Amino acid sequence: RSFTPPEIYLELFTPSYLPMQLLADLNERAVVATHDLAWSDSPMAGVERRMIERDGAEVARATSIVRYAPDSHFSAHTHGGGEEFFVLDGTFSDEHGDYPAGTYVRNPVGSTHTPFSQDGCTILVKLWQMHPDDQQRVVVDTRTAAWFPGLVDGLEVMPLHNFGSENVALVRWAPGTQFQPHQHWGGEEIFVLDGVFEDEFGAYPQGTWLRNPTGSRHTPFSQAGTLIYVKTGHLPATLSPTSTPAALSR
Repeated sequence: RSFTPPEIYLELFTPSYLPMQLLADLNERAVVATHDLAWSDSPMAGVERRMIERDGAEVARATSIVRYAPDSHFSAHTHGGGEEFFVLDGTFSDEHGDYPAGTYVRNPVGSTHTPFSQDGCTILVKLWQMHPDDQQRVVVDTRTAAWFPGLVDGLEVMPLHNFGSENVALVRWAPGTQFQPHQHWGGEEIFVLDGVFEDEFGAYPQGTWLRNPTGSRHTPFSQAGTLIYVKTGHLPATLSPTSTPAALSR
């Protein structure tokens, strides 16, 4: 018999106006195979989502995969806690421009837009996870942005954004690349965009989302090669540039 985790029942049967807690403890490690999650309707027709983590009702701290059908749109709205997204396929659009697959965007706290997709798209979205002082709007076309050598042979890094304790990047691993053991002060979040990412705890194919809480340790590697989105220093919350580094270890 197949088994449906309790979190999936919570996602399917909790009305959007009720608070939801889905992997909401930021001090716990979490691994989600997003391809296995059910699609659920959003408040707008033609827009569906796979909820990865969520803490709140319809307005919530959330990480999701969102799918726009062709010619679908979302109503105009303001991001009270900021919005960060990466276009996985198709083209996402709003009144500010068009964002094809591979585009990374940050809309800061207080920003407003009216999103839509003419041809359809899928995006990885993070809401209510920005420091209020981080007011830089960011648009990076990762298809053309520069790569830089990483800390070990076989590793390349494309910086996407940094503010205070938070850093966001794409990291490309050549087959057979091994990184040194390290500890995450301020946590680490990964979404596997291509290939298979690995560490001593398991193997994570394309579409896997991982959260390693502050203080966690691992030794990552990739036998087959991989491309990952990585965010560090933001758990349980991003510290401002004026905060002391010691605060990350609390």
